[in-house]
Amino acid sequence: MRKALAVGRKELHQIRRDRRTLVILLFVPAFFLLLYGYALNWDVRHVRLAVLDREHTLESRALVSAFVNSSYFDLVASPGSMAEIERLMDRGEVRAALVIPEGMSRDLRSGRLTQVQVIINGDNANTATTVFGYAQAIARGVSAALQLEALGVAAAPPISVDPRVWYNPELRSALFLVPGLIGFIVMLSSVISTSLSIVREKERGTWEQVRMAPISTVSYVVGKTIPYFVISFASAVLIVLAAMLLFDLPMRGSWAGLVLAVSLFIVAALGTGLLVSTLVDSQALAFLASLLISLLPTMILSGFVFPIASMPAPIQVITYIVPARYFLVVLRGIVLKGVELQAFAPQIGALVAYSVVVLGLASLRLARERG
Repeated sequence: MRKALAVGRKELHQIRRDRRTLVILLFVPAFFLLLYGYALNWDVRHVRLAVLDREHTLESRALVSAFVNSSYFDLVASPGSMAEIERLMDRGEVRAALVIPEGMSRDLRSGRLTQVQVIINGDNANTATTVFGYAQAIARGVSAALQLEALGVAAAPPISVDPRVWYNPELRSALFLVPGLIGFIVMLSSVISTSLSIVREKERGTWEQVRMAPISTVSYVVGKTIPYFVISFASAVLIVLAAMLLFDLPMRGSWAGLVLAVSLFIVAALGTGLLVSTLVDSQALAFLASLLISLLPTMILSGFVFPIASMPAPIQVITYIVPARYFLVVLRGIVLKGVELQAFAPQIGALVAYSVVVLGLASLRLARERG
């Protein structure tokens, strides 16, 4: 252990001499969280709306006001015909159009079914589905209020749904995306940091000294990992605090559990970087390889953006070798649900197993290179 600490002090001294790298490792991940946290947002607001009102009655104006005052829609056009709506849609000037037919007020007062038409631009299926849900909910609310006003009674549906959304009652997409961003940024920065460490020795010509040094390969790997673990952990703390301050990420679980989960995930990421560093001979190639094995799998195969359960079975099998898959389950469970760490024993075990495998492979590769 004494020799490992000596290697760690030497590596830390080299990092301190390269202040630009230190600043990048510490603060750029937090900047990425700030950038992507605000840029990635699935909430749909201020949908550009056109209204074709063929009635111009109190009831039709009440319906239009409900749409505009909901903050989901901005009234930007009042076309006089369907052809004009089509032109607005074709030019992308509106994403939705509300068409109120003649006779709507008369039907409401007589208790008959009346229909209004909502036309939605479907070039983005997710946005269109969300807009459709907004329009449907607003129309139902206004319909019940107008019917109650006209007839003195509100028609009750045969089945009443009382929705309760747990953990994210406001359905803010940030609460789903920000934990994923934390895992993504920590993985990326940690892998890149260690992937350059051993390659740097090769490029500077000091690798021969390392080969001849009286130190075991395991001690050398541990010594190389310690400084980057400290830096990556400090960077992860900054990211988590920034997420809580800027995006109102809650903390409903145990801090101790979160620290343990973050630590294990960082070790897994650092081990991956070390393994890369033993396989290549230049910093440029190490950087490129780190991006390929950490960026895309963490973004696509971890459940960060796309649900794993919706993927084809062969792709789901591949996700089992992506450490972020396990970390995101633990992170979301602790911060959003307040679940105790014991409930995540399979995910913790998988992170430990992954770390042992990649660090073991890195040690074997180093031992072979040292002869």
